[in-house]
Amino acid sequence: MSNTPNRASNSANKPRRKTANLELSTTRQMLPLIKSIVSDIVTSRLTLNRLAPEQEQLERHRRELMWQERQRRYQLGEEIKTAEQSLTAALTELNALGVTLIDDEFGEVDFPTKINGRSAAFNWRMGEDRIAHWHYSGEEQRRAIPADWDHAPAVLRYRSQP
Repeated sequence: MSNTPNRASNSANKPRRKTANLELSTTRQMLPLIKSIVSDIVTSRLTLNRLAPEQEQLERHRRELMWQERQRRYQLGEEIKTAEQSLTAALTELNALGVTLIDDEFGEVDFPTKINGRSAAFNWRMGEDRIAHWHYSGEEQRRAIPADWDHAPAVLRYRSQP
């Protein structure tokens, strides 16, 4: 099975890079591409989760397998390798866009920004039509994006509501 964690926040071995601060309008323009990438990630993760038990079963009994089962074992290895490569490519693409994957099973991502001078993120989950939530870094609570953030002057933009 893949050693890729279900929670993509484990980045201890990755080099640090400067975090982009994305405007709300930019994140909304990026969303169609992000939806496609996240769909690929979720599909790859589901494929890996579906194939892993069968592969583990065949590996445990690999010395007793009949030819058809051996053939299936090799086929599974190729399918898993393909899914892992697809997952890696999609994660790399998402990372290059400056977007952080929060959950690869449910397709949740953060778009880094600053709100009230603090690190924050606009948040989107697969299945949502648009980016409608945000949170400060380190918080899990999703807050609704106020309607006036779309129309506020740049100086006043992203002032949180009391």
